[in-house]
Amino acid sequence: MNLHEYQAKELLKKFNVPVQEGIVCSSALQAEDAYRQIHSQYESKFAVVKAQIHAGGRGKGKIAGTEQRGVAVGKNAEDVKTIAQNILGGTLVTIQTGPAGKVVNKVLIAQDVYYDGPNPVKEFYLSILMDRSKGRNVIMYSTEGGMNIEDVAHDTPDKIFKEWIHPGGGVQGFQARKIAFNLGLKGEAFKNCVRFVGNLYNAYLGLDCNMVEINPLFKTSDEKIIAVDCKMNIDDNALMRHADLENMRDVSEEDPTEVEAAKFNLNFVKLDGNVGCMVNGAGLAMATMDMIKLSGGEPANFLDVGGTANAQTVEAGFRIILKDPKVKAILINIFGGIVRCDRVAQGVIDAYQSIGNIEIPIIVRLQGTNADVAKELIDNSGLKVQSAILLSEAAELVNKAVA
Repeated sequence: MNLHEYQAKELLKKFNVPVQEGIVCSSALQAEDAYRQIHSQYESKFAVVKAQIHAGGRGKGKIAGTEQRGVAVGKNAEDVKTIAQNILGGTLVTIQTGPAGKVVNKVLIAQDVYYDGPNPVKEFYLSILMDRSKGRNVIMYSTEGGMNIEDVAHDTPDKIFKEWIHPGGGVQGFQARKIAFNLGLKGEAFKNCVRFVGNLYNAYLGLDCNMVEINPLFKTSDEKIIAVDCKMNIDDNALMRHADLENMRDVSEEDPTEVEAAKFNLNFVKLDGNVGCMVNGAGLAMATMDMIKLSGGEPANFLDVGGTANAQTVEAGFRIILKDPKVKAILINIFGGIVRCDRVAQGVIDAYQSIGNIEIPIIVRLQGTNADVAKELIDNSGLKVQSAILLSEAAELVNKAVA
């Protein structure tokens, strides 16, 4: 589950992670009032207006049809109000959203952190995620933080440091100090960075994150270390331990078909191909997607109906797949172990009759428990459904459908 920047920052504060303070707003008038609060409370000369969407690259991105950036500095209340008006309700297109962009429903009015002080300010990069190749969490960090971190990773990978954390011990003191040292910090900033790293890792574990990214990690002119931005992804499978986080989910930022699939407990991921597939079991789904590619097609989705597929889930799967206009054929590949093939076959028939005339070819391969009964049901249904026994037969039918 992805979180907005303002949500992630509120969670980090509970773990004593210093952040750039701000007020989230959904209207230009709220933004204007927020500026006055920020200006008064933090003595900020300026305020930063930041579009809240689930994507990076907001500072470089633009509102479609305008020159308005997704992150902009407002010098006074009227300036902040105007920027918020230009952003709210617009479609922000960034390198991560693709050309479709994302609609901005909220903005964060944040304090100015570039205030005057005795020392120069600096921007760093720091993130924590799982390195599956090593089976350990890894802290990735760099002295080159800011909007061009992707270019740094591509052009100068030697500037990206990594620190792997043993799962039994957490971040050790020497590791946090090593990170602060490699970032070139000293004195009070060094101490603050060591504390920051430890607290951030505690937040990562405590919230069951898949990933937390701070960019920029910022050293202020008075040697504070704060999170100016934060991207956070929480493991969906761990939400049972975090009932308070469920209401942070913003379904307007998610793919509508994936949201609908979740209502029926379907594991669905939309892809860009032309063959819809409905399978029971993740492993069989992956094998089916490979088979579709080998037959000349491209998978339009990953859809695992699970081991308890019935008429309702099959119909829901059909409706979700058919919402994609790119789909030229649907392949149903079910191995009946726990689930009976004849029940799936009846589900296909019921769904077909409920939805109405389906113009695209439907190929059904059912193997396992009551597969013979299932094939007989399909063959005698009078519907335009093609049945297959072998995977090679299904592949051949898919090839004909998309040719």
